Amino acid sequence: MAERAARLSLLVALWVLGLKALAYLLTGSVALLSDALESTVNVAAALLALFAIRFAQRPPDETHPFGHSKAEYFSAVLEGVLVVLAALLIAKESIPRLLHPRPLGDLGPGLLVSLLASLINGFLAWHLLRQGRRLRSPALTADGYHVLSDVLTSVGVLAGVSLAWATGLWVLDPLLALLVAGNILLMGFRLVRQSVGGLMDEGLSPAEVGRIRKTIAEALGGRALEVHDLKTRKAGNRAFLEFHLVVPGSMTVEEAHRLCDELERALEESFPGLAVTIHVEPESERKR
Repeated sequence: MAERAARLSLLVALWVLGLKALAYLLTGSVALLSDALESTVNVAAALLALFAIRFAQRPPDETHPFGHSKAEYFSAVLEGVLVVLAALLIAKESIPRLLHPRPLGDLGPGLLVSLLASLINGFLAWHLLRQGRRLRSPALTADGYHVLSDVLTSVGVLAGVSLAWATGLWVLDPLLALLVAGNILLMGFRLVRQSVGGLMDEGLSPAEVGRIRKTIAEALGGRALEVHDLKTRKAGNRAFLEFHLVVPGSMTVEEAHRLCDELERALEESFPGLAVTIHVEPESERKR
């Protein structure tokens, strides 16, 4: 499912790049050029996401016993770097035009083409974010946020270029392009930070940990004395949980094992794909 979404992202990115390039050729607007340059990053990012998702789906092996799911974070990091490079390239194209603004050609057809590209991108962003959250895929989610940022940028560019056309203030064209570059730069740094967090074994969110604790408490029903040293980490679309379970000294090994099986089933139902490791301890290890 994730691979299918990544393929769709690549196909749409190529179409949108073609439309935005046509819009620039029709108008000569540096702001529309900046929008098209960002779409080249979308194509590269979609290609990276597709390769990363394919690699991440490989089953665990002897050298990677926990699987390959972290590969998606490398895609997201590279996407962030590409976004930063695109922002610098846009700034390079915009500064000379800011110093020497010039009137643009007939903007009507070009703006209509750009609007069509933005509508297509809007649908793609919604689809990628929906699938990324459902499948817990960092690569798809990063790609979705990137495309969404592209949509917002395109809307701003369309509004600004239309204003420049209506007022004759052609300096608005390069100014808008520089604003687009600044927005893209921030997005690139944000993507890199989030992806590095995943590579550094960042834990689940406080809300998710709270849900886990609630699930454990409900499944135990007072049959254990304590749960402590609960730790979580996420790796791509997978999440890992480990904790210590303190049981009464009178509980047999078989009973403790059955209780752990029940806990794992309850957690799996609440958090599909969660890998659970439980360390059972006797009553003497109780911390409270």
